Amino acid sequence: MDAVRVSALRERLTGTGWLEEVGGFAGALRRSVERRSASGLLLVGTEAYEPWHLAAHLDDEAAWSDVPRLAPTLLRHSPPADAPAHLTHDLRRLTEAGRGDTVLVVVPRAAGAALLERVHDARRRGATVLALDGGSADADGPDGRAAPGGPGASGGPGAAGGRGEPHGLDELRRLAHERLTVGTAAEGPFDLAQHLVSLAAGQRTGRRSVRDRLADLAGRLASGPAITRW
Repeated sequence: MDAVRVSALRERLTGTGWLEEVGGFAGALRRSVERRSASGLLLVGTEAYEPWHLAAHLDDEAAWSDVPRLAPTLLRHSPPADAPAHLTHDLRRLTEAGRGDTVLVVVPRAAGAALLERVHDARRRGATVLALDGGSADADGPDGRAAPGGPGASGGPGAAGGRGEPHGLDELRRLAHERLTVGTAAEGPFDLAQHLVSLAAGQRTGRRSVRDRLADLAGRLASGPAITRW
C-alpha cells in the first residue's frame, strides 16, 4: 500500500459517504479500546483468512498514536506449534472474552458457525463486538449498525440470513455492535479498507474534514516505519 493509491482512493470516494463510515467505525474501535474498563483488543478472522495485515497495521498505529490498546492479539484457528509466542493465541482466548474486551471480526466473505458461536458467547459475556466484512452493503440496514432484534433474532449463531448473504454474514452483523461493510465502497478492495480503518483509528477526531485527515494518512503511509513484528 502506498500514498499514491490512498490519495487516488480519497479522490474517488469523496462525496460517497464511505469515508465517513470508515471514520465512524474506526472511532468506535478506538473508543472501545480506550474506555476505562478496556482490557484488550482481540482480532480474529476465519480459518481460511487470517487478518495479518490489519494486525500489523494496528500494532504499528498503536505506536504511532500512543494508544497501546490498539495493538491487537491475533487469534488463530490452528496456530502451528513452532509459531512465535505472539502468534500462538488460538480461539480459546475468544471463549474467555468478556466485559472489557473488544472483539474485532474480519470476514471477507464467509463466517463459519464455530466462529459465530464463540463471538456470540463473547458478546453475551459483555465483550464489545465489531465486524468488518466484505459482503453486500444492504443486508441489515443503512447505518452500519446491528439490525434490531439482537443476537437471537434469527435463531442463534450460524442461522441462515434472510437475504442470501454467504455463510453467516447476516448473523455476524446482528452480533456486532458496530460494523463496516466494504461493499459500500464500489471498488475499494478489502485490504485497502483495513489500511484505512487502522490509520483512522489512530486519528483523534476534531473539526477537520475526513478528506483532510485522509490526506494526512496518505503522507504517513509514505513515511511510516517498517513493520517487523508480524
